[in-house]
Amino acid sequence: MRYLPHDDSRPASTPRLLPWPSPDGRACYLVTGEDGGGRLARLADDMEAMQLRTAGDVLGLARPLLDEPDSPSTELRYAGLRLAECLTDVLRVAESRGARLG
Repeated sequence: MRYLPHDDSRPASTPRLLPWPSPDGRACYLVTGEDGGGRLARLADDMEAMQLRTAGDVLGLARPLLDEPDSPSTELRYAGLRLAECLTDVLRVAESRGARLG
């Protein structure tokens, strides 16, 4: 990773938390100029939208399984793992969007 010195001639931009982690699991950020980030920012927007849709789909599929008292434990565990993955994604999206609000 390369760090660039701050250039006072450009407006400062708050880094945007991207909707995916680095290969080692750490947060990834995008620093944009006045253009809002270009292609990478649009890719991040599309990824956030897909993560939110997926979370809704997984919740819709898991709800009947969770409501059924006789659901097999392996299926419940699988549903729980997928729900945890989706919650992780949704929380990252919320953090990123919240940081961009103010």
